[in-house]
Amino acid sequence: MNWTQLPLGILQTNCYVLANDQQECVIFDPGSDGRRVIEWLKANSLTPLAILLTHAHFDHIGAVDDVRNAFRIPVYLHKEEEGWMENPQLNGSAFFRMGKVTQKPADYYLTDEKSLSIGGFHFRLLHTPGHSPGSISYYFAEGNVVFAGDTLFMGSIGRTDLHRGNHDQLIESIHQHLLTLPEETVVLPGHGPATAIGAEMESNPFLNGF
Repeated sequence: MNWTQLPLGILQTNCYVLANDQQECVIFDPGSDGRRVIEWLKANSLTPLAILLTHAHFDHIGAVDDVRNAFRIPVYLHKEEEGWMENPQLNGSAFFRMGKVTQKPADYYLTDEKSLSIGGFHFRLLHTPGHSPGSISYYFAEGNVVFAGDTLFMGSIGRTDLHRGNHDQLIESIHQHLLTLPEETVVLPGHGPATAIGAEMESNPFLNGF
């Protein structure tokens, strides 16, 4: 198994592609530049199985329909954000001067079940609200990585000033669900460079003293 980070769009939102030895893959948060994502997947001879969304803010969903339609694959999103894909007020695009973003609804809505299997990919689901109510982190134990969206960053945490954001809830989510993972777990955030659970436990100023 291997993962690739593809920063997309003006906000450089990280799209991730997790692939196995059979050239199958799952795609996390195709936020924009759909043509680039599609061309990259085809150039690497990958067969996508699904799109997994960490949450439904506009900068994480902008290329969902392009990629979904190109490969005829389903989209997964937490049920707390049902309706956000279609609604610029909810997904935040109505409040930024980069155009309103609308996408078709997700195909499957995740609740609080503890695992998700797609093909040969097996994830532990961690509901980590705070940045948004349906923020979900996908822990892939086999690869020692967690796809954390905008919950935890290198030296920082997600913003909580958007619709239904909650700072205290975010801090609780990080401590209860992310910092309990093995310290060597690689954190793949929605923006910026990768980090590790242990590194954030030691040096993240937003988490010290909790």
